[in-house]
Amino acid sequence: MALRVFGLNIVKNNRNLLQNACKSSAPVPCYMAAAPFATDVTVQAAPAAVQKQRVSKAMRAYLKRATEHDEFMKTQHLEFQIGKRHLANMMGADAETFTQEDIDEAISYLFPSGLYDQKARPAMKSPEVVFPARKAAEFDETGRPFHSMFYTGKPNFFQLLHDIVEETNKLADLEERMLRRGNKPDENQKLEIAGFQLLPKDQLELLLVESIADIEYSNFSNSMDRLIASPYAYKSKAFIERYLKPLMDQSKQLEVPKPRIDEEGRQYITTYECLRKTARADVTVRLPGTGKISINGKDISYFEDENCKEQLLFPLQFSELLGKVDVEANVEGGGPSGQAGAIRWGIAMSLRSFVDQEMIESMRLAGLLTRDYRRRERKKFGQEGARRKYTWKKR
Repeated sequence: MALRVFGLNIVKNNRNLLQNACKSSAPVPCYMAAAPFATDVTVQAAPAAVQKQRVSKAMRAYLKRATEHDEFMKTQHLEFQIGKRHLANMMGADAETFTQEDIDEAISYLFPSGLYDQKARPAMKSPEVVFPARKAAEFDETGRPFHSMFYTGKPNFFQLLHDIVEETNKLADLEERMLRRGNKPDENQKLEIAGFQLLPKDQLELLLVESIADIEYSNFSNSMDRLIASPYAYKSKAFIERYLKPLMDQSKQLEVPKPRIDEEGRQYITTYECLRKTARADVTVRLPGTGKISINGKDISYFEDENCKEQLLFPLQFSELLGKVDVEANVEGGGPSGQAGAIRWGIAMSLRSFVDQEMIESMRLAGLLTRDYRRRERKKFGQEGARRKYTWKKR
């Protein structure tokens, strides 16, 4: 009987201790107190295990593709840097200051191509230019988005609008502070946007990697106009210039001169300073004509080499004006190849005045309107020629 009473007292005491532990202010939940076998390690590991189980297969595949794309871009960027360094060494230039324009000039010099289509010619561009931009992973493994505006559907666009408003508010606060002090904006630092315009919708979509509606682009345009209209807009010059583009394209078409009328009533155009290597020529083209070609008072037999004759006739054949115009050329200096190249460039530049804009663009793509600045490369010290090395003998 005494043993039974003693056992009941132990059970009551344990029950009271358990209830007090549940009522205490400690952050330990009741179910943990009721399960003394659950250690801290087990409790801390349980939520992570639950989170890993919640990752869907689709999300796991998306994250895998995004990681593979990032690794691929890193590899391509590294190969581009190595290729640029090799190209700079071949041209004897500094690889650190070797720009994309230098790369294009080096490739056109080392790998000259006569292909008409620009896309078919050899080129080396940055991986960001070759491969289209794509969005990175926008959420982690638990499904939580990284961007605060993810659920808008267009986080980059609305983030841009938010940044524009922030810049506008900063300039408004600055203007208010200056007015209180009695200061006026500096007219010498006024932001000049003459000759520039906002990025068009298609280019803005490429920049944001998102498609936007017409009304959304209108909101962007109105917000930027409000920002630019601020008298202190020059304080946000770097931000504004990111979304501007020049009105005149850098690859704009050269102004085509209008032909003159000679004493016989024929149209003619003269191109001066036609250069190729050390040769210099002046070329006059007359329309209509009979196909007569005069070079220093002689006919096309002035050149004995067939390649030089073909160079002269190629612009006329390409523009379909062979036998319809007369050509007069005065050339001096250089050899046959240089003189033929100078006259060919002069003929092509003169023919622009007698053809339509579509033919001019075709001639430009064919390379007829591009001046050839190539020259004979000098012999290098310790070498047999410009590139050729002496034969290496082991013994």
